[in-house]
Amino acid sequence: MTINITNFRHKMIEQQIRPWSISDIQVLETLNIIRRELFALDSQVPLVFSDIFLPIQDSQEVMMEPKIEARVLQAIKPRGQDRVLEIGTGSGYMAALLAYFAKSVTTVEIRPELADFAIDNFHKCRIPNIRVEVGDASAGWKVSENNTYDIICVSGGLKEIPISLKNQLNIGGKLLAFVGQEPVMSAVLITRHSHDYFQTESLFETLVPMLKTESAGIEQFEF
Repeated sequence: MTINITNFRHKMIEQQIRPWSISDIQVLETLNIIRRELFALDSQVPLVFSDIFLPIQDSQEVMMEPKIEARVLQAIKPRGQDRVLEIGTGSGYMAALLAYFAKSVTTVEIRPELADFAIDNFHKCRIPNIRVEVGDASAGWKVSENNTYDIICVSGGLKEIPISLKNQLNIGGKLLAFVGQEPVMSAVLITRHSHDYFQTESLFETLVPMLKTESAGIEQFEF
């Protein structure tokens, strides 16, 4: 089946995303630049612009609804020199959106096969400023020499946010995570104002798959 990708992308932005309180022009422009269809299997392209959770390969992981991804990006949009940590790489699409604005993105995926899938997708998009690592980062990530970040994005559900993860934020940094469990979660934005003061704001309610947290070996990929 042949579809008009440009038309489908336009409808996604105008009918799903913009009406959901997403008004940042740079965010909307980025959704045109970072091609969502390159982060899905060829057989999924007819569905990649739909308002659904899209399975990633044959795993239980999903690409979140486009409007959720855009809302997350609007809330934590990096500045040019920001260092970003994403936990839960999945297809790599969220990391790619963040990398468009950031100096660098470290994205951590617990399943090696999904990390490989994301790496292939980054190569297709020629995105140079993303580092993919494999392991369990649900309580923080301490592999790199510099253990703090300006932005942390948790692309999966957590029952609660560990203090060890919040402590990896730089002063002025922001962390977004989906907190809770069925039947509803909150997208929570945390801003670190000082060493021991974290401001917490609930942005919207949703339900996303829980973040995988079982132990996994650590590997590193650079490109």
